[in-house]
Amino acid sequence: MELHELTIHELHDRLKKREVSSVEATQACLDRIAATDEKVNAYITVTGDEALAAAAAADSRIAAGDMDLLTGIPLALKDIFLTKGTRTTCASNILANFIPPYDATAWLKLKERGAVLLGKLNQDEFAMGSSCEGSAFGPTRNPWDLERIPGGSSGGSAACIAARQATATLGTDTGGSIRQPASHCGCVGLKPTYGRVSRYGVIAYASSLDQVGPITRDVTDAAIMLGAVAGHDPLDSTSVDLPVPDYAKSLVLEVKGLKIGLPKEYFIAGLDPEVKSALEMAMETYRGMGAEFIDISLPHTDYAVATYYLIATAEASSNLARYDSVRFGHRTAEPGSLIDTYSRSRDEGFGHEVKRRIMIGTYALSSGYYDAYYLKAQKVRTLIMQDFLRAFDQVDIILTPVAPTPAFRIGEKTSDPLQMYLSDIFTIPVNMAGTCGISVPAGISQAGLPIGLQLIGKPFGEETILRAAYAFEQATTWHKRKANL
Repeated sequence: MELHELTIHELHDRLKKREVSSVEATQACLDRIAATDEKVNAYITVTGDEALAAAAAADSRIAAGDMDLLTGIPLALKDIFLTKGTRTTCASNILANFIPPYDATAWLKLKERGAVLLGKLNQDEFAMGSSCEGSAFGPTRNPWDLERIPGGSSGGSAACIAARQATATLGTDTGGSIRQPASHCGCVGLKPTYGRVSRYGVIAYASSLDQVGPITRDVTDAAIMLGAVAGHDPLDSTSVDLPVPDYAKSLVLEVKGLKIGLPKEYFIAGLDPEVKSALEMAMETYRGMGAEFIDISLPHTDYAVATYYLIATAEASSNLARYDSVRFGHRTAEPGSLIDTYSRSRDEGFGHEVKRRIMIGTYALSSGYYDAYYLKAQKVRTLIMQDFLRAFDQVDIILTPVAPTPAFRIGEKTSDPLQMYLSDIFTIPVNMAGTCGISVPAGISQAGLPIGLQLIGKPFGEETILRAAYAFEQATTWHKRKANL
């Protein structure tokens, strides 16, 4: 197997035995990026020279016996993470030339362990999208079919893994933005419980929903990455001060007696037959391993999308007010009065979807409408959260689809925002509840497109969903399939 195709744990074993160097592994990934990214467009910025220098430092560290699981491992980050001295754009013209003065906590933790940064990955602008078509730097394409979307908003993070351009990546998930692209690209994508991973240094979209998580080739790598970035951070007021388990130790094949909930609201008429078939096959796999299925109800599911698009847009309206062209970011070449300069700069800097969401959110927060929209949405969010907590009184985890269909064609839904928003109908409730979820490869459609399976856990129940995901992965071969790129 070529170096750019190895998982974290496979490459770590080779580095530890001195069979290969970090410089060689990093160069292999850079060569792969050079060979494939013109087609895929997963990267906004490639940091080749810096990566090779970091890899050389990692090799020296390994030679001195100072080695961690992530030392010398070449990784890439969604371009929403601040990286000191390296351009961070959030896929927006308004930040096209922004160089951050400090690192996001999640990246700092990886860097301190000796990880190597290959570059920054494409996404929907400000993480607002479900297809990775909304980037100021052009759409990312799905390596399984270049005419199809990779999912969003962390589309570059998932496409990068599917194209074998990095060993692992980090993305963010506000309404499904890790799990949905992982499903569409045949990867493993983990959205941790809100507060499990620091958001400090992550450019904010919707602060009460955003969460950092890994996209990897297999479940073992997801556990390794989560263990590396999880933990309390005093710089993030929403970070929870709980011990971080050794997630890798939860990866056992035993799921006998595990109670898995099947919510009737997720198995709907609009579900693609091939997605439904993949889920039914997955259920048989679990039954064969001794898991028990229980029918459950999450009665407020129907309100999740509408609730999300009020809360998320309201928070986006507030968060994006800071991009005023005065302190940093794009400024129009033809400034006039202060208000005119604001208006022109924001009009030129923000894309259509970002403008749409800012306007929706500003309206929802405006005088006379706040109680009717934003406040009501927060009350419904509480009901959705209570649905999950009641369900977890009966079951250990919940099994659902990730997306209603396999990846759709580029341009298919751009003219119909509502259809685009419904792409996240099965992932949004997890963010509303603040709990954890994972997408695992579970099938391939007749058109040769990956289909994912979603496992939802209790708050801070990452160990249980990782165990269930690992058992399924080891009982099947879907995670070993790869894009023919």
